[in-house]
Amino acid sequence: MTTIRRKLPIGIQTFEKIRAGNYLYVDKTELVWQMASSNTPYFLSRPRRFGKSLLLSTFESYFSGRKDLFEGLAIANLETEWKEYPILHLDLNAEKYDAPERLYILINSYLARWEAKYGKDKNEDSLSTRFAGVIRRAYEQTGCGVVVLVDEYDKPLLQTLLNEPLQEEYRKTLKAFYGVLKSADAYLRFVFLTGVTKFAHVNVFSDLNQLSDISMVPQYSTICGITKEELLQVFTPEIEKVGEYNDLTFEQTVEKMTTLYDGYHFREKTPGIFNPFSVLNVLEYKLFDNFWFQTGTPTFLVELLKKSDYDLRLLIEGVEAEQSSFSEYRAEFSNPIPLIYQSGYLTIKEYDPVFKTYTLRFPNEEVKYAFLKFLQPAFLTN
Repeated sequence: MTTIRRKLPIGIQTFEKIRAGNYLYVDKTELVWQMASSNTPYFLSRPRRFGKSLLLSTFESYFSGRKDLFEGLAIANLETEWKEYPILHLDLNAEKYDAPERLYILINSYLARWEAKYGKDKNEDSLSTRFAGVIRRAYEQTGCGVVVLVDEYDKPLLQTLLNEPLQEEYRKTLKAFYGVLKSADAYLRFVFLTGVTKFAHVNVFSDLNQLSDISMVPQYSTICGITKEELLQVFTPEIEKVGEYNDLTFEQTVEKMTTLYDGYHFREKTPGIFNPFSVLNVLEYKLFDNFWFQTGTPTFLVELLKKSDYDLRLLIEGVEAEQSSFSEYRAEFSNPIPLIYQSGYLTIKEYDPVFKTYTLRFPNEEVKYAFLKFLQPAFLTN
């Protein structure tokens, strides 16, 4: 008897494609519904390849009223209206930001697409005024609040981390562009921005002070990634096959996957999170490898560490830090810990409620081994 091979969504970041293609899906829709039930503008910081793009795509399908895509999921028992809203989805992830015009070209292409649908006013002559105009017209033409989704909002800033003049130019552009979301509040139904970092030091969000940062909010700690409960609930047949291939029992396979890929905590007293990219690749190829790390260490992190005087050997035993010192990004060569943490190479392991300090360590063996073997020699050459 031939066993039907279930489909794993490796590299697929579109919710519609996952559901229509009958790929396995870890159901996060109850949390999606909770967030969508409010009018609060949200921000979420998570490391690369942790499912941020898929999460935004899930919101896009939800606010498109695609009830058919959510059949059998938690949200199907919660949502009753399935109303369609105008959606403006901006993805900053794909572009290479190495010249001033790069950011303008990308945003302009999105605006042109939205203007083709909702119209354009000839008096709108800047990116921000055009954005404001599109939001207002979309609201007026549909009678519904507008949904704005921004994926990897900080990509232009991260790529220009060591190019201060270019970063400053990008900062001014993004500050004005995102600032529209405050002045257009009356026309908005839902706003959600994702990225790796929270750029407190460049004041990108200073005009958007109502933004709710859920990066360390306990109830949303599992909105990206995979918990052990979800791993066992969704992927047990695949785990069994990995065990058979590697001559391991089911329990030994889960234990090895836990040691290698679990261990992310984005708040104290929250469940451990498995790296979803590594998990899916292990289940697909039946091999235990450094899948997440092999996708490439971000250039901005490597360059920052090369210029840093910080003794990175301290990371082996873990470092103590107050929340404000690692949850908000500041570009300081003397203290790269915030960027290392937000990039996913450190995570919360302990919390001292008396002194209100956190102990940050490598989340798991994949990250620890890869960091020590491949990354550290690059800047510990002296």
